[in-house]
Amino acid sequence: MTRRHVTTSLALAIALAISGCASTSPRDATSTTTPAKDYYGTLEPFAANAVYFVLTDRFVNGDPSNDQREQGKSKGAAFSTFDRPVPGAPVGKHDNVGYLGGDFKGIADHAQYIRDMGFGAVWITPIVDQPDEAFTGGEPVKWEGFWTDGGKTGYHGYWGVNFYQLDEHLPSPGLDFRGLTETLRAHGLKTVLDIVANHGSPAYTMPVDQPKFGELYDANGTLVADHMNLPPEKLDPNNPLNAFYNRKVGIAQLSDLNENDPRLLPYLLGAYEQWIDQGADAFRIDTIGWLPHSFWHAFSQKIREKRPGFFMFGEAFDYDAKKIAEHTWAENANASVLDFPLKQALANLFEKPSSDFASLAEPLHLTDGPYANPYELMTFYDNHDMPRMKASDDGFIDAHNWLFTARGIPVIYYGSEIGFERGTAEHAGNRNYFGVERIEAARTHPIRAALARIANIRASTPALQRGVQVDIELQGDRAAFYRVLQHAGTRQIALVLLNKGDAPQRFEVATMLQAGAWRSALDGTTVDVADGGRLSADVPAHGVQVFLLDAAVTQPALQAALDQAMASARKPR
Repeated sequence: MTRRHVTTSLALAIALAISGCASTSPRDATSTTTPAKDYYGTLEPFAANAVYFVLTDRFVNGDPSNDQREQGKSKGAAFSTFDRPVPGAPVGKHDNVGYLGGDFKGIADHAQYIRDMGFGAVWITPIVDQPDEAFTGGEPVKWEGFWTDGGKTGYHGYWGVNFYQLDEHLPSPGLDFRGLTETLRAHGLKTVLDIVANHGSPAYTMPVDQPKFGELYDANGTLVADHMNLPPEKLDPNNPLNAFYNRKVGIAQLSDLNENDPRLLPYLLGAYEQWIDQGADAFRIDTIGWLPHSFWHAFSQKIREKRPGFFMFGEAFDYDAKKIAEHTWAENANASVLDFPLKQALANLFEKPSSDFASLAEPLHLTDGPYANPYELMTFYDNHDMPRMKASDDGFIDAHNWLFTARGIPVIYYGSEIGFERGTAEHAGNRNYFGVERIEAARTHPIRAALARIANIRASTPALQRGVQVDIELQGDRAAFYRVLQHAGTRQIALVLLNKGDAPQRFEVATMLQAGAWRSALDGTTVDVADGGRLSADVPAHGVQVFLLDAAVTQPALQAALDQAMASARKPR
């Protein structure tokens, strides 16, 4: 998939809370006359979707019959896989490294809940077969013990032992992976499948070798790799079962798949093409930075031979934009990435009420940045591998107002719609069970209400999904910017006003303002602007306003800014 590099010389702005909702139909922004000039941030179709990230086992237990509560018990408590509390929890706190029952049915039963919030896609954790016991090697898990795996299970899905086989904790009768994707699609939701290529399950340091750990099986159930509970340096390169793994230490005690073994790429392609055939619409690539660019280039080429334009985004857990940007280049993975550098800035901004919108200018990288296309980056403020954002309700509302109006494709981690377990890290509550009761309570939560308003506006506003961003103001608690999309008959200018302060703010916008009838996306009211006039609007505390003008760009200064943005676009490498 060829990607276009688009940059603008003007910086971005930030988020706020919401009041009221009136959606804008994409048809309203469509003309039968193609504009003379194209203005867009991205033409990637997937950019229309905001993403709700679900750690499947921790969302909802829709089918208790697949819980496998007896799994591992016959060998003793150390091997049992269901409900394993993290030791050392303070009074009133809890975490768990065992299975808790979340499954496909739990997601399917609450697909409309996700859709109603304005999301267009659900990202689920890996679905492949995991070991059937708790891991007895490594350093024992303890409260806030990051990167510790002793006593942990594969509830999260990242310890694959057969990439062709569905893990038994997930399906229900009549609801396999294909059934899940079809159900989500019926609710207007795409499926983003989390995939792993760098590693399998924990492979060594076990007192006694455990079944499946450090093993890999093919589609026929044949053993193709075995770490044999050996440290990497003691693997025998002449043994085909050992040769599937690298003879170097990777992540923790995980079996490190050997990218130089000619069997690996066909093995992974066969598995992941199978899941595409069953309805996966996009991939999130785990630990993309742990394999060389050449591997991902070959992988992405083969996937897109089967499914042209298939969207993928990688996890390169690094706050250096230049490093993670390399994965987006055409000669490498040619994929999007999770925007970790911007994540860091967003968390700092919304956790601290005194922070300044100006802090976002540099990590947005809109001017000659290192990315193939910054508009295709996945934007977020936290996830399952880091502490959840420690913000007030207002801070979450501000963050969502930003994410759903500014550049990029927003990703929200399950539970953030109520500030669930805010501030907690892995092994300290970050991945705790959500459940039906919290979902029902969330329906009236102020964070979710504000999220649903702005997310549904984005879902129906092409300019907020794919438009070029042109900054007007980025200072203190205030942000104002345009998003402009003019392509293939779509003509839409969005004016976004954000206030993250505790008091209402009056905005007087005249900069590059085009004359016309500007319609509020929140309440449907119209503001008529004459040539050379201004648009005045009050934005409530922790609020947002989005005004829309469904017309071709004619304002000379705005045209000039957009022309500059398009002229500075990088061509594919």
